Amino acid sequence: MEMKLKKVKKFKELPPEKLKWRCDPDSLGFNSTNDIEPYRGIIGQDRAVKSIDLGLKIKSRGYNIFITGMAGTGRSTTIKNLLEELDKGEKSPDDLLYVNNFRFPDHPRLISLPAGKGRSFREDMNNLINRLKERIPEIFKSKFYTEKKDNIIKTQEEKRKKIIEKFEKKVAKEGFTVIQVQMGPFIRPDLVPLIEGQPVPFNKLKALVEEGKIPKEKYNNLREKYERLTDKLEEVFQQLKEIEEETKQLIKEWDIHSVTDIIKDEVNRVRKKYQYPKIKEYLDEVELNLIKDIDLFRPAPSEKIEIMRDDDPFLPYRVNLLVDNSQTKGAPVIIETNPTYINLFGTIEMSYTRTGAWKTDFTKIKAGSFLRANGGYLVFYALDALVEPGVWNTLKRTLRNQIVEIQAYNPAALISGFALKPEPIKANVKVVLIGEEHIYQLLYHLDDDFKKIFKIKAEFDFEMPKKKKTIYEYSSFIKKICEDENLLPFDKTGVAALIEYGVRLAGRQNKLSTRFNIIADVIREADYWARAEKKKMIGESHVKKAIHERFERVSLIEDKIQELIEEGTIMIDTEGEVVGQVNGLSIYQIGEFMFGKPTRITAKTSIGRSGIISIEREAALSGRTHDKGVLILTGYLRSKYAQDKPLTVTASICFEQSYSGVDGDSASSTEVYAILSSLSGIPLRQDIAVTGSLNQKGEIQPIGGVNEKIEGFFDVCKAKGLTGTQGVIIPEKNVKDLMLRDDVIQAVKEGKFHIYPIRTIDEGIEILTGVKAGERKPDGTFEEGTVNYLVDKTLREYAEQWKEFTGGEIPE
Repeated sequence: MEMKLKKVKKFKELPPEKLKWRCDPDSLGFNSTNDIEPYRGIIGQDRAVKSIDLGLKIKSRGYNIFITGMAGTGRSTTIKNLLEELDKGEKSPDDLLYVNNFRFPDHPRLISLPAGKGRSFREDMNNLINRLKERIPEIFKSKFYTEKKDNIIKTQEEKRKKIIEKFEKKVAKEGFTVIQVQMGPFIRPDLVPLIEGQPVPFNKLKALVEEGKIPKEKYNNLREKYERLTDKLEEVFQQLKEIEEETKQLIKEWDIHSVTDIIKDEVNRVRKKYQYPKIKEYLDEVELNLIKDIDLFRPAPSEKIEIMRDDDPFLPYRVNLLVDNSQTKGAPVIIETNPTYINLFGTIEMSYTRTGAWKTDFTKIKAGSFLRANGGYLVFYALDALVEPGVWNTLKRTLRNQIVEIQAYNPAALISGFALKPEPIKANVKVVLIGEEHIYQLLYHLDDDFKKIFKIKAEFDFEMPKKKKTIYEYSSFIKKICEDENLLPFDKTGVAALIEYGVRLAGRQNKLSTRFNIIADVIREADYWARAEKKKMIGESHVKKAIHERFERVSLIEDKIQELIEEGTIMIDTEGEVVGQVNGLSIYQIGEFMFGKPTRITAKTSIGRSGIISIEREAALSGRTHDKGVLILTGYLRSKYAQDKPLTVTASICFEQSYSGVDGDSASSTEVYAILSSLSGIPLRQDIAVTGSLNQKGEIQPIGGVNEKIEGFFDVCKAKGLTGTQGVIIPEKNVKDLMLRDDVIQAVKEGKFHIYPIRTIDEGIEILTGVKAGERKPDGTFEEGTVNYLVDKTLREYAEQWKEFTGGEIPE
């Protein structure tokens, strides 16, 4: 006798008003954004703002800030606004300068001066050199200078002349005369024999001997005399050299004496303006070296030599203004958009000379944004810094020691040039890093230094509570974008539509999305469509058009899948009933675009001891969350049906036509329905799709992407033809998340589509089969004619058949 099934005909379904939260334009309190003020504050990030504010105000070492959160939640804007609001009455940081170290040129000196004084000092040093370049050459041209110099030369020349004359008289008696021979920088005297009153060199004299014109004895006699007089000649030469050196020394002393007062006068003029110990020490060295280097102020030998000169001859006296804070008001705020090593920490540049060598000097030391932010705040993106060679370790070392050491940095260089080691700089910089949560976690757990130097974490939320206050702030934000970018104003319907979209983005009816980059893009695109229609204001239709077009641009893959379903290539039934087969709902995500589409899930059961076999898991096409869902549904089946008998079943479940991998547990309830159908033999409705996560107690848990999943199945049903029976089963706890499209809501209103909220597996199986699930009776059995009764009956038969087949062996 065939068992009569207990049918269930009435199911709880959601009314249209539950499918979407509506923003009443009249409740906004204005007719258009022209009636409200733009919002210049920070919306919905109170927790993050509080953390950042604490980090900015604590001056102790290590209280740098790491900001996390989704892109577009206002991280960069918030930190900019907070930094702009800082007290600009704070003292501006000092200027930083590098000057030449005359004693050790490889170690340039650091000088710190009050803001604005650095530029002034650099100009004063340039003016010092320029004035000396004017005044000293004038001294060298003056009659007073030249007469004294000529007298020195004349006096020294007379000394020289007397020595030569005395020696000439002596050698004349021996038959010789003195001649002058140029030898290098000196004029060296030499002796030449006199023959009949005429000087004759020895080489010619020897030729005369060979010709018989001069006796050989006379030649030999002259040679002997020459050798004897040579020692005396050397003495004379040394005396002349001494006079020459003495002349140079006297002229140099005169030169120094002539310009010393001018140099001291000019240096004192600078010295009086800068009463700082380091400046005084530096100017003392400048004065001494200028006096030594007065030849720098003489005219160059020729224009050609001047043109070929590689260097500024006065470079040792220049000033390298490393950081100029003359225009800085209060603590500097630097936002570094390209945090390479050189951009952050500076470098020492090299230049290529005409001789083919690399060289550098203290004027080629360049500051990075870290030094420009000294005494203030430096902001950049964490990922940008982490991928740049050398940046992260140097950043940690610099923050830990609060010292910046500038060095030449070129990791690709094969040959290093002349190395400078500038004096280290004390730096007090508050660093703000912006990054994703996973970057923070990686650094926190893998880098011990990180938690010591970034003690403040500020988390930006991607959503905020939907309240009257936040709705008004949303409206004011719309006004701000329109005003800042000269867009058309929004009327109240446009604002309401955009607020509804913000709720949809948040994924919950009681929340608003704080992903303002997306909201701002919709505002701009709505402006485009309003202008295309030559409207004066942006309304609801323009916002909806912008949203539609926004997703239309990136929905190619969704359209391709929809097309394959409509063609039957991807097999989805939207009518009829099938045993062990149910429509699950999957989410596809491409960038920020997310859509849902149905997937056929099938189950086959038999006697066995393998339990639940997930074909996706066996084929390594499933993720860990999906595998967990399979194990949970196994636990559910054991707890419900294997309390009075062993579970001797093998059930294989499969996502049909899925080849790219499956993850998530939102289909775990769907898989249970397929297994229960296979075991009971009761077919499942194909006009209903299912989503929902399962726990071991059989309760349906909420899932993500509920709106997209419902809309995905609705689109398939609409394409194949709405029958009036089609619908979707969702977890009851997801009802508060519904923000469905208007066409889906309209279909529900007309009774063409249905949305069923459920709390348990039993509720879901009743909707899918139309048969009562069946409660357990006091004796442990289920009501006859119910799904659970038939499942339990089949499992009991499996157990008995297994016992009979194995001779009583108990399955593991």
